[in-house]
Amino acid sequence: MGLEVGMIVEGKVTGITKFGAFVDIEEGKTGMVHISEVAPTYVNDIKEFLKEGQTVKVKILNIGDDGKISLSIKKAMPQQRKPSFQQNRNSASRQQPRPGNFEWQAPKRSDSVSFEDMLSKFKQTSDEKMSDLKRMNETKRGGYSRRNSQKT
Repeated sequence: MGLEVGMIVEGKVTGITKFGAFVDIEEGKTGMVHISEVAPTYVNDIKEFLKEGQTVKVKILNIGDDGKISLSIKKAMPQQRKPSFQQNRNSASRQQPRPGNFEWQAPKRSDSVSFEDMLSKFKQTSDEKMSDLKRMNETKRGGYSRRNSQKT
């Protein structure tokens, strides 16, 4: 049976380097598992995950024209259902409050508001926040206008 990209096969780890592991697979061929394809977590030391002589399941990622075979252990593992990005955002927002006293999202309204109305409201809010920031910075520095008025 020939090897094809996408197949999951068993093999034996024959060598370990700092950048990956070599695995003998069927038909006497050897492929390499890059360190980033060893586990679904960050791998600093590959020897914490693999030992020489260990039997592993690998997925064939690529078979190069030169005969080099790229393998993955983590892609051969049964996939756990990952929550979607939107679900992650919603659960994260429920777990921790956002920093600052900001309204991150406008409240949803049933009545439609025109773009121009939203833009003018945004400009007004932005101007108010900028003036508040300037006022706070001036008081922290001792006030720019006070220094100039004390000239003799």
